[in-house]
Amino acid sequence: MASKSSFSNTLPTNSPAQFLNGITDGFSDARKLGEGAFGTVYKLGEDGEPIAVKKLADNAPVAPEKQFKIGVGNLMAMQHPNIVRLLGSCHEPQKKVIEHSGRYIMVDVVESLLYYEYIPNGNLDKGRIFIHYLKKICHGLLYLHKKMDRPIVHLDLHPTNILLDENMVPKITDFGLSRLFGEEQTRINTINVNISIGGEISTRSDIYSLGVVIMEFTTSEKSCSSDKDMSARDFVDKARLSLENMFWMLILYEHIASKHSALDAGSLQEVRTCIKIGLKCVDIDQNKRPSIVEIVDKLNGRRAH
Repeated sequence: MASKSSFSNTLPTNSPAQFLNGITDGFSDARKLGEGAFGTVYKLGEDGEPIAVKKLADNAPVAPEKQFKIGVGNLMAMQHPNIVRLLGSCHEPQKKVIEHSGRYIMVDVVESLLYYEYIPNGNLDKGRIFIHYLKKICHGLLYLHKKMDRPIVHLDLHPTNILLDENMVPKITDFGLSRLFGEEQTRINTINVNISIGGEISTRSDIYSLGVVIMEFTTSEKSCSSDKDMSARDFVDKARLSLENMFWMLILYEHIASKHSALDAGSLQEVRTCIKIGLKCVDIDQNKRPSIVEIVDKLNGRRAH
């Protein structure tokens, strides 16, 4: 396991679950950083550089050992300032007592853990100023979609999976899990994503998710509404109306700002550009969504190729 973190270098390669159990008080809630669809993340190490460990859930669709290790190796080789570095992994069978037909039996359960660099300043779900970070988030997504031997589709891009480091630089995490799971399992577990976005799972699926993130921060609403009757698509349709109204109001404000030096017309134009991108990203026809290259060009003020 290669790492720049002094703490991660002390992790043994054998019986990791037993060792980690001891130094985390049995993966106690006090060390919990967050929880997602396929596992829970904990902070390990207090001296030197801490690390974050994602403990994959027992029901996570983990691939056979050989495929898992190949996937981890490929992900560890990835280097970009706007993605979280994967430092290593543990993937070993552990004895576990379970109840079956009213009896307790001992079975072998594969314990899978992923070690990441620790990102200290929380995530974008904490009321951050979103536009400041959007370009860098898109650069991270560009790396995943265009700079690898084959595109990595995130499939779960949302504010809690965008972390901020000690310099407040945004980094995308939880990417590439599809490469650690079997292809059939990945297809089954992304069916809900497919229903929400329409069409086949592809990089355009992430573009849709990026659009939803933009909508959340420009409308100050959450796509995971407390109203359980509101689907993800209902949220998008509702947010679209708000953003379209906001878009035309911004044009008016920009005109006013151009005549009053106290107002910042440039900032208003940036917000309008952000809204325009968000609306295009959530088109139900995935072929009409922009690519990440087109989005980056737009944010940088360039014409799309």
